[in-house]
Amino acid sequence: MIRWLLCGAVLWAQAPVSSYRVENVPLPRDIAPEVAGVTFGVDGKLAATFRRGYLYLLDTKSGRWSRFAEGLQSPLGVIAGSSAGEYYVAQLAELTRVVDTDNDGKADLYETIADGWGISGNYHEFLYGPVRDKAGNFYLSLGLSSNGGEPRQPVRGEFTLKGRQAKEQKDGLVGKVGHYSPTMYRGCALKITPAGKVELISCGFRQPNGLGFNAEGDLFATDNQGDWVGTSPLHHVTPGAFHGHPASLNWAPWFGGRDPVDTPVAELDKLRKLPAIQFPQNDMGGSVTQPLMDTTQGAFGPYAGQMLVAEWTYPRILRADLEKVGGEYQGAAFIFYEGNGLRAGNNRIALAPDGKSLYTSQTSRIWGTSEGLQRIVFTGKTPLDILHMRLTSDGFELEFTKPVDRATAADPAAYPLTSYFYKYHLTYGSPKTDVQPETVSKVVVSADGRRATLTVPGLRERRIYELRPRGVKGVDGEALCTVEAAYTLNRLR
Repeated sequence: MIRWLLCGAVLWAQAPVSSYRVENVPLPRDIAPEVAGVTFGVDGKLAATFRRGYLYLLDTKSGRWSRFAEGLQSPLGVIAGSSAGEYYVAQLAELTRVVDTDNDGKADLYETIADGWGISGNYHEFLYGPVRDKAGNFYLSLGLSSNGGEPRQPVRGEFTLKGRQAKEQKDGLVGKVGHYSPTMYRGCALKITPAGKVELISCGFRQPNGLGFNAEGDLFATDNQGDWVGTSPLHHVTPGAFHGHPASLNWAPWFGGRDPVDTPVAELDKLRKLPAIQFPQNDMGGSVTQPLMDTTQGAFGPYAGQMLVAEWTYPRILRADLEKVGGEYQGAAFIFYEGNGLRAGNNRIALAPDGKSLYTSQTSRIWGTSEGLQRIVFTGKTPLDILHMRLTSDGFELEFTKPVDRATAADPAAYPLTSYFYKYHLTYGSPKTDVQPETVSKVVVSADGRRATLTVPGLRERRIYELRPRGVKGVDGEALCTVEAAYTLNRLR
């Protein structure tokens, strides 16, 4: 067992070190190691963007790097095109197609796919993504501007100061808000059609640093804790949705042109679509980034079909186990891997073509953390873990990756459970609020030892149920590696 003391949070990690190992990937010698984005091309080469404007290719067999493109501005994400030597890069001002047309190993075509959103020059205005659906549409998300910096001329697109000056709130706050949306689509998720048309999908984000699809093709976005965001969440992105941060309501046609700061908190709360998952702040997430579905069908371990979620503040990769209840997504969050050689600063992740390893790019951005490129390799040994935590009518069903010892798993004391919520308010972040111990009154373990059904009286909506199992062992005495599971219960069955 390994212990870290980071940013005031005591973290305990029993990482499945026999199931996964971390390897450092050597970088080009002539460049700062700020790896912002990573993907694999159709030719099997790894493509990595570097925050200072470069795109390099790595032949993973030989370990040789080559510079492919340069002159990009804060390229935080990259995906491959349909042919070798073709990539799409989300840089600060635009979505760019970068192509090697003469097959000499270097890009010679830089083509703007879309740039139909505003820029004020504020230091916090990042562009996130891209991802692409099966129909060829691209998706991007835009960060808000910070009141820690002023707009700089010339401003691109329509400009407004609406939503910047906070009015008297019920919690007594007066003055400037933390983040605002001075130009078009700041704090929004966008769709880019194959023809290059920019369409607004949803608004209400703060810093949505990560987009990804699940197996059904539904789009999800992460966000980062801050004003109006009590803890880092994972959102299901749907047309017309409002995800909670009011600043970008400036650009929502249905909002009627009102100033977002004039809207009562209670009204905003009724308008917002709740996050599908909330990652407990510091215990799991600090600043979550890209969600990536495990498409390896078991080549990377037992978590196929779930989302792996990169984490920037702490040396972790998280895991999201989603289900639909009442027609909407909610579900459980876990720590997939922590420490044991893994660095912080994880920004973009990509599964290798053979499915046996996960590459993670690490960048300090502007606040300072680790940098570089690593990969997490599956050794072939399945860890004893909670695979699923699913809601029942009167509790939760836990499914394990391997059979557990029925005696240790049947003890209700093995499942300490609490519930709480995070406040929805203008204040930066939120503590765990109304923390209540919950009673696991009964446990039924299946005959094969793969499931434990927990009865929990008095389940309530709009709360997070945090489970910290202890003492559960496998049939061979192996300890359960799950140290925490957090179920976001928005709706009861």
